[in-house]
Amino acid sequence: MGTRADYYIGRGPDAIWLGSTAYDGYPDGIFAHQPGHISLKLISDDLSWSTAVETFLEGRDDSTLPERGWPWPWDDSATTDWAYAYDDGKVWASYFGTEWFEVDADDPRANKPVEDEDDPWDEEAHQASKTAVFPNMKDRKNVRYDKGSGAIFIGMG
Repeated sequence: MGTRADYYIGRGPDAIWLGSTAYDGYPDGIFAHQPGHISLKLISDDLSWSTAVETFLEGRDDSTLPERGWPWPWDDSATTDWAYAYDDGKVWASYFGTEWFEVDADDPRANKPVEDEDDPWDEEAHQASKTAVFPNMKDRKNVRYDKGSGAIFIGMG
């Protein structure tokens, strides 16, 4: 299975969905300081963010643009591994719907979600920490079974 990511302008129920990727959606996979990744140092407004995301998505065979429909079987980004949004002059991240935090442009590897050190697998605590709000994509679903789904299929020949 891939590390999925969704991209938005704004946060909250009225955020504008720009697209999704099915693999390498962790911050270092998106914002690494190398060609083909999004350079946060070049993001200064909604337009530069949406242009950077669009260029990034166009170069990938695991991406989904809005015209293809919401690629996941769930209804919003609270179940997606990572969500990224440009809002209030900053790029924000949410990990499985947890509270938004600012992405560190200088060191994308430092962008890790806050976890409960006592019991990182405490499902009840994890569900309670899901405070980020996302647009409901139920009516835009178009679940596919290709590279954009992030699923790995093994056939018996």
